[in-house]
Amino acid sequence: MKNKINISATSIILIIFILSGCTNNNKKMKKIKEAAIEAGNMNTTIKPGADFYMYANGGWIKKHPVPGEYSRYSAFDVLQEKNDSNLKEIFEEAEKDSKADKNSNKTKIGNFYASGIDSAKIDKEGIKPLADEFVLIDAVKTKKDFQKEIAHLHTIGINPLFYVFASQDEKNSEMIIAQLYQGGLGLPDRDYYIGNDNRSKEIRESYKKHLTKMFELLGDKEKLALANAEEIFNIEKKLAEVSWTRIELRDPDKGYNKYTLGALQKKYKVFDWKEYFTEIGLTNPGDINIGQPSFFEKLDKIISEISIDKWKIYLRWNLINSTAQYLSSDFEKQNFEFYSAALSGKAKMQPRWKRVINTINGEIGEAVGPVYVEKYFPAEAKTSMMKLVNNLKISLKERIQNLIWMGKETKLQALAKLDVMNVKIGYPDKWRDYSKLIITSDSYIKNVLASEKFNFEFMMNKVGKAVDKKEWHMTPQTVNAYYSPNLNEIVFPAAILQPPFFNKDADDAVNYGAIGSVIGHEMTHGFDDQGCKYDKMGNLKNWWSNEDSKNFKANTKVIVDQYNSFKILDSLHIDGNLTLGENIADIGGVTVALNALKNALKSSKDTSLIDNFTPIQRFFISYSQVWRMSIRDKELMRRLKEDVHSPGLARVNAVMSNIPEYYKAFDIKSTDPLFIAPEKRAKIW
Repeated sequence: MKNKINISATSIILIIFILSGCTNNNKKMKKIKEAAIEAGNMNTTIKPGADFYMYANGGWIKKHPVPGEYSRYSAFDVLQEKNDSNLKEIFEEAEKDSKADKNSNKTKIGNFYASGIDSAKIDKEGIKPLADEFVLIDAVKTKKDFQKEIAHLHTIGINPLFYVFASQDEKNSEMIIAQLYQGGLGLPDRDYYIGNDNRSKEIRESYKKHLTKMFELLGDKEKLALANAEEIFNIEKKLAEVSWTRIELRDPDKGYNKYTLGALQKKYKVFDWKEYFTEIGLTNPGDINIGQPSFFEKLDKIISEISIDKWKIYLRWNLINSTAQYLSSDFEKQNFEFYSAALSGKAKMQPRWKRVINTINGEIGEAVGPVYVEKYFPAEAKTSMMKLVNNLKISLKERIQNLIWMGKETKLQALAKLDVMNVKIGYPDKWRDYSKLIITSDSYIKNVLASEKFNFEFMMNKVGKAVDKKEWHMTPQTVNAYYSPNLNEIVFPAAILQPPFFNKDADDAVNYGAIGSVIGHEMTHGFDDQGCKYDKMGNLKNWWSNEDSKNFKANTKVIVDQYNSFKILDSLHIDGNLTLGENIADIGGVTVALNALKNALKSSKDTSLIDNFTPIQRFFISYSQVWRMSIRDKELMRRLKEDVHSPGLARVNAVMSNIPEYYKAFDIKSTDPLFIAPEKRAKIW
């Protein structure tokens, strides 16, 4: 429920630019109506071999300091702004349409928007809409009551102690099973509770002040609020100390621990799991996967050690922490002050209409999707995209066939996996049915909780059933893409098929550099250090020979070491292990997309210069400009600790340093800062 972020797309203004010093008089010059690379976004005073990221993006970064409502401002955020404007039109039209069927999706999103935009009413109500929830917490008298309340809160999107959800069985990908996963923390990472670095200490102090202020807003006197804040921090610290690290969480083999309900109860005796699953609507849950067995083992002890009165304080905190951003302005502002300002450096909140749009997209996004697709998604984009995807598949197939470090049998398995990799583009073939969800214009927070309950029941109703392979896990109005290892599929929502990712009027080099690298990135995820553990059917199963597995690990170590040494901010470095999967996909994505562009150029035989750039040069510039961003120091520090993606600077410079064609295209010398000796470059896919 908390801090959902959606990314979407817009177009960019384009001009013709000729770069002095890169002309080639032996090749024909060509100009097209839309050049797709804007000269003013570059800084050509910087050598491409010194800092390619700033060479491609320095002009844009200089012109775009981070606005107050952002912690970072990137190409994605510029795109988000246009998409928000488009969505605002949809919501305002729905809000005003009094003739729409009362149970239609249009009426639901209109009512939801109306309830969220009415700040005067929300301020007047304060926390009154949550009165019934606080009564339930206050009524908790025993450990059994406590566990029952945990179950209830989970059904409305509030997650004390741990998470429960339904997803594919890692070793039987055709079936959905219940999953339990560590949780219960108010800070975004366990290390903030126990880290000795200055930033972690600073965040801990800010968090305790935030806790105190939130309890005061709930009506507690200062002394009691301070005491309650200390209790919350101590409980969460206990949970943090037994939580797995982000590195440990990346290992799918360690995260697969399947139990029957009886075996689960026998192993973890304190928590009444049978009663819990009954309360959340699963009388017979079948097999249950425990993501982090040691966490749940120690959770038993923590539950036993802490008194009911303290647990009730913890439940109050979880309720208000998860709902603050939907309540009156005093709660919303205090929530912003910590989670957005203290953690990420934001200077001000987004306009209310943007915040409401983000909420609705996060809660009932598929109710919005059909209208968005009809208004803003050109059908021809899907056809063009499918052609690009097929070309990228051919390219990756060629790359796999020519690998010198992989043996024949493993290659056959890899090629079989690539061959059956499913592709989804644009929007789902069928939409979620929201007919049983009641959304009114009366209460914003009640609409949020109703949506959370509806979504929870929708998810849990899948347990014990076959996977619906037509379902999407991202809305069409999201500018992003994903690869699912359990489904072995890549998905590209409608909103990403716009500039600067995909431009129907641009030359091949620009599109292969941008959306082509995105396609290649998602495909490569099927063969990164996590994806490589899943077979073509999406099952967690080893299909590698011992020798090939050893070679793969040696190749990935090169990437880990490179990124570990990449300094970002003062003495802060990237965590090469945490970001390994994304770094493999970045390097592999560019490599595969570049190979596909070369194939396209062989067919077209068009090596014309555009704005004095060769196609290969334009490919690299286009790729780099996708990752441009201005970012606040606090946000950068946060991402270095929490994010599995490397910062944009590294997604360009570290990738370029490993691509041989980059050296030739920009005449990179061994004395240039980005130069890496050929034998030390990463070579996987």
